[in-house]
Amino acid sequence: MIAGRTYWIIGASEGLGRALAHEMDDAGARLILSARSAERLESLAGEIGGPVRVLPMDVTDPALVRDAVDAAGEVDGVIYCAGFYEPLGVAEWEPEAVEAMCEVNFMGAVRVLGHVAPAMAARGHGHMVLIGSLGGFTGLPGAIGYGASKAALMHLAENMQADLRGSGVRVQQINPGFIRTRLTDKNDFAMPFIMEPEEAARRVVHAMKTGRFATSFPWLFSWLFRAGRFLPRSLFLRLF
Repeated sequence: MIAGRTYWIIGASEGLGRALAHEMDDAGARLILSARSAERLESLAGEIGGPVRVLPMDVTDPALVRDAVDAAGEVDGVIYCAGFYEPLGVAEWEPEAVEAMCEVNFMGAVRVLGHVAPAMAARGHGHMVLIGSLGGFTGLPGAIGYGASKAALMHLAENMQADLRGSGVRVQQINPGFIRTRLTDKNDFAMPFIMEPEEAARRVVHAMKTGRFATSFPWLFSWLFRAGRFLPRSLFLRLF
Protein backbone atom coordinates (compact mmCIF):
# COMPACT_ATOMS: atom_id res chain seq x y z
CA MET A 1 0.00 0.00 0.00
CA ILE A 2 2.89 2.39 0.78
CA ALA A 3 6.10 0.65 -0.31
CA GLY A 4 7.27 1.73 -3.75
CA ARG A 5 4.66 4.50 -4.06
CA THR A 6 5.34 8.22 -4.26
CA TYR A 7 3.98 10.30 -1.39
CA TRP A 8 4.14 14.09 -1.21
CA ILE A 9 4.43 15.27 2.41
CA ILE A 10 3.44 18.92 2.77
CA GLY A 11 4.68 20.44 6.00
CA ALA A 12 7.67 18.11 6.25
CA SER A 13 10.33 20.36 7.73
CA GLU A 14 9.41 20.18 11.44
CA GLY A 15 7.50 18.25 14.07
CA LEU A 16 5.04 15.60 12.95
CA GLY A 17 5.80 16.14 9.26
CA ARG A 18 9.51 15.54 9.76
CA ALA A 19 8.86 12.41 11.80
CA LEU A 20 6.40 11.23 9.15
CA ALA A 21 9.08 11.52 6.49
CA HIS A 22 11.27 9.10 8.44
CA GLU A 23 8.37 6.73 9.12
CA MET A 24 7.25 6.73 5.48
CA ASP A 25 10.84 6.17 4.37
CA ASP A 26 11.02 3.16 6.69
CA ALA A 27 7.79 1.91 5.09
CA GLY A 28 9.43 2.00 1.66
CA ALA A 29 7.77 5.08 0.16
CA ARG A 30 9.33 7.38 -2.42
CA LEU A 31 9.09 10.86 -0.96
CA ILE A 32 8.59 14.43 -2.09
CA LEU A 33 9.14 16.84 0.80
CA SER A 34 7.62 20.33 0.91
CA ALA A 35 7.65 23.23 3.36
CA ARG A 36 8.82 26.84 3.24
CA SER A 37 12.36 26.21 4.50
CA ALA A 38 14.58 24.76 1.77
CA GLU A 39 17.42 24.47 4.28
CA ARG A 40 15.41 22.35 6.71
CA LEU A 41 14.13 20.18 3.86
CA GLU A 42 17.65 19.57 2.54
CA SER A 43 18.73 18.63 6.05
CA LEU A 44 15.84 16.16 6.28
CA ALA A 45 16.53 14.72 2.83
CA GLY A 46 20.07 13.95 4.00
CA GLU A 47 18.59 11.77 6.74
CA ILE A 48 16.34 9.80 4.38
CA GLY A 49 17.64 6.49 3.05
CA GLY A 50 15.25 5.97 0.14
CA PRO A 51 14.37 8.03 -2.94
CA VAL A 52 13.58 11.63 -1.99
CA ARG A 53 13.01 14.99 -3.70
CA VAL A 54 12.96 18.39 -2.05
CA LEU A 55 10.29 20.82 -3.27
CA PRO A 56 10.12 24.06 -1.25
CA MET A 57 6.65 25.59 -1.26
CA ASP A 58 4.66 28.22 0.62
CA VAL A 59 1.06 26.99 0.82
CA THR A 60 -0.20 30.55 1.32
CA ASP A 61 0.94 31.60 -2.18
CA PRO A 62 -1.34 30.31 -4.98
CA ALA A 63 1.27 30.80 -7.72
CA LEU A 64 3.93 28.89 -5.77
CA VAL A 65 1.45 26.10 -5.10
CA ARG A 66 0.65 25.77 -8.81
CA ASP A 67 4.36 25.68 -9.65
CA ALA A 68 4.99 23.03 -6.99
CA VAL A 69 2.10 20.87 -8.22
CA ASP A 70 3.55 20.98 -11.72
CA ALA A 71 7.02 20.15 -10.41
CA ALA A 72 5.76 17.27 -8.27
CA GLY A 73 4.03 15.64 -11.21
CA GLU A 74 1.83 12.59 -10.77
CA VAL A 75 1.96 11.27 -7.20
CA ASP A 76 0.32 8.27 -5.55
CA GLY A 77 -0.46 10.06 -2.31
CA VAL A 78 -0.47 13.42 -0.53
CA ILE A 79 -0.16 13.96 3.21
CA TYR A 80 -1.20 17.46 4.21
CA CYS A 81 0.23 18.25 7.64
CA ALA A 82 1.29 21.88 7.22
CA GLY A 83 0.31 23.67 10.38
CA PHE A 84 0.50 26.98 12.20
CA TYR A 85 -0.63 27.69 15.75
CA GLU A 86 -0.84 30.59 18.17
CA PRO A 87 -2.71 30.17 21.47
CA LEU A 88 -5.27 32.97 21.32
CA GLY A 89 -8.53 33.68 23.08
CA VAL A 90 -11.06 36.33 22.13
CA ALA A 91 -9.51 38.91 24.45
CA GLU A 92 -6.07 38.42 22.84
CA TRP A 93 -7.36 38.09 19.27
CA GLU A 94 -4.61 39.01 16.81
CA PRO A 95 -6.19 39.29 13.35
CA GLU A 96 -2.99 38.58 11.40
CA ALA A 97 -2.17 35.48 13.46
CA VAL A 98 -5.71 34.11 13.17
CA GLU A 99 -5.71 34.71 9.42
CA ALA A 100 -2.32 32.96 9.15
CA MET A 101 -3.70 29.89 10.94
CA CYS A 102 -6.64 29.74 8.54
CA GLU A 103 -4.33 30.22 5.54
CA VAL A 104 -1.84 27.50 6.47
CA ASN A 105 -4.10 24.97 8.19
CA PHE A 106 -7.05 25.10 5.78
CA MET A 107 -6.67 27.32 2.72
CA GLY A 108 -3.28 25.81 1.90
CA ALA A 109 -4.91 22.39 1.71
CA VAL A 110 -7.67 23.83 -0.51
CA ARG A 111 -5.03 25.25 -2.87
CA VAL A 112 -3.02 22.03 -3.12
CA LEU A 113 -5.93 19.61 -3.29
CA GLY A 114 -7.76 21.79 -5.79
CA HIS A 115 -5.11 20.67 -8.27
CA VAL A 116 -4.30 17.18 -6.97
CA ALA A 117 -7.74 15.76 -6.11
CA PRO A 118 -9.40 16.18 -9.54
CA ALA A 119 -6.37 14.59 -11.21
CA MET A 120 -6.56 11.61 -8.87
CA ALA A 121 -10.30 11.31 -9.49
CA ALA A 122 -9.70 11.30 -13.26
CA ARG A 123 -7.09 8.55 -12.91
CA GLY A 124 -9.22 6.53 -10.48
CA HIS A 125 -6.23 6.10 -8.20
CA GLY A 126 -4.70 8.01 -5.29
CA HIS A 127 -4.51 8.51 -1.54
CA MET A 128 -5.08 11.80 0.30
CA VAL A 129 -4.39 12.10 4.03
CA LEU A 130 -5.42 15.23 5.91
CA ILE A 131 -3.98 15.75 9.39
CA GLY A 132 -6.72 17.29 11.50
CA SER A 133 -6.74 17.66 15.27
CA LEU A 134 -8.78 16.66 18.28
CA GLY A 135 -9.20 20.42 18.69
CA GLY A 136 -11.25 20.43 15.49
CA PHE A 137 -14.11 18.42 17.00
CA THR A 138 -15.52 21.17 19.20
CA GLY A 139 -14.79 24.74 20.27
CA LEU A 140 -12.18 25.08 23.01
CA PRO A 141 -10.91 28.00 25.09
CA GLY A 142 -7.82 29.76 23.77
CA ALA A 143 -8.10 28.24 20.28
CA ILE A 144 -9.42 31.11 18.16
CA GLY A 145 -8.32 30.42 14.60
CA TYR A 146 -6.67 27.08 15.20
CA GLY A 147 -9.77 25.08 16.12
CA ALA A 148 -11.88 26.57 13.34
CA SER A 149 -9.21 25.99 10.70
CA LYS A 150 -8.73 22.35 11.73
CA ALA A 151 -12.50 21.80 11.84
CA ALA A 152 -12.72 23.14 8.29
CA LEU A 153 -9.92 20.83 7.15
CA MET A 154 -11.64 17.82 8.74
CA HIS A 155 -14.94 18.77 7.08
CA LEU A 156 -13.13 19.05 3.75
CA ALA A 157 -11.90 15.49 4.18
CA GLU A 158 -15.48 14.36 4.80
CA ASN A 159 -16.68 16.15 1.65
CA MET A 160 -14.00 14.52 -0.48
CA GLN A 161 -14.58 11.08 0.99
CA ALA A 162 -18.30 11.38 0.25
CA ASP A 163 -17.59 12.36 -3.37
CA LEU A 164 -14.87 9.78 -4.01
CA ARG A 165 -16.38 6.63 -2.49
CA GLY A 166 -15.95 3.77 -4.92
CA SER A 167 -13.71 5.82 -7.24
CA GLY A 168 -10.42 4.13 -6.36
CA VAL A 169 -9.21 7.27 -4.55
CA ARG A 170 -8.82 6.91 -0.78
CA VAL A 171 -9.33 9.85 1.57
CA GLN A 172 -8.38 9.71 5.23
CA GLN A 173 -8.76 12.12 8.12
CA ILE A 174 -6.29 11.59 10.99
CA ASN A 175 -6.73 13.62 14.16
CA PRO A 176 -3.94 13.58 16.76
CA GLY A 177 -3.98 15.10 20.21
CA PHE A 178 -1.09 17.05 21.69
CA ILE A 179 2.31 16.44 20.06
CA ARG A 180 5.52 17.83 21.53
CA THR A 181 6.68 20.35 18.91
CA ARG A 182 7.83 23.96 18.69
CA LEU A 183 4.13 24.88 18.30
CA THR A 184 2.87 23.19 21.46
CA ASP A 185 5.87 24.65 23.30
CA LYS A 186 3.88 27.90 23.15
CA ASN A 187 1.24 26.48 25.51
CA ASP A 188 1.40 27.37 29.19
CA PHE A 189 -1.18 24.78 30.31
CA ALA A 190 -1.05 21.06 31.03
CA MET A 191 -1.32 18.92 27.88
CA PRO A 192 -2.74 15.47 28.76
CA PHE A 193 -1.36 12.42 26.91
CA ILE A 194 1.18 14.51 25.00
CA MET A 195 3.13 12.42 22.48
CA GLU A 196 6.55 12.68 20.91
CA PRO A 197 6.44 13.30 17.13
CA GLU A 198 7.91 9.85 16.42
CA GLU A 199 5.12 8.06 18.27
CA ALA A 200 2.47 10.20 16.55
CA ALA A 201 4.05 9.47 13.16
CA ARG A 202 3.94 5.72 13.82
CA ARG A 203 0.24 6.01 14.62
CA VAL A 204 -0.43 8.03 11.48
CA VAL A 205 1.28 5.50 9.22
CA HIS A 206 -0.50 2.64 10.97
CA ALA A 207 -3.83 4.42 10.35
CA MET A 208 -2.90 4.93 6.69
CA LYS A 209 -2.52 1.18 6.28
CA THR A 210 -6.07 0.54 7.54
CA GLY A 211 -9.32 0.96 5.66
CA ARG A 212 -10.70 3.47 8.16
CA PHE A 213 -11.67 6.93 6.99
CA ALA A 214 -11.17 8.67 10.34
CA THR A 215 -8.66 7.88 13.08
CA SER A 216 -8.28 9.90 16.27
CA PHE A 217 -5.70 9.35 18.99
CA PRO A 218 -4.80 8.93 21.83
CA TRP A 219 -7.97 6.88 22.18
CA LEU A 220 -8.99 7.86 25.73
CA PHE A 221 -8.38 11.57 25.17
CA SER A 222 -10.06 11.48 21.76
CA TRP A 223 -13.16 9.92 23.29
CA LEU A 224 -13.69 13.06 25.40
CA PHE A 225 -13.60 15.27 22.30
CA ARG A 226 -15.78 13.04 20.15
CA ALA A 227 -18.34 12.48 22.90
CA GLY A 228 -18.21 16.17 23.73
CA ARG A 229 -20.07 17.00 20.53
CA PHE A 230 -23.15 15.28 22.00
CA LEU A 231 -22.94 16.72 25.52
CA PRO A 232 -24.44 20.01 26.67
CA ARG A 233 -21.79 22.67 26.14
CA SER A 234 -21.72 23.69 29.79
CA LEU A 235 -21.06 20.09 30.87
CA PHE A 236 -18.34 19.55 28.27
CA LEU A 237 -16.49 22.73 29.23
CA ARG A 238 -16.63 21.76 32.91
CA LEU A 239 -15.22 18.33 32.07
CA PHE A 240 -12.51 19.79 29.85
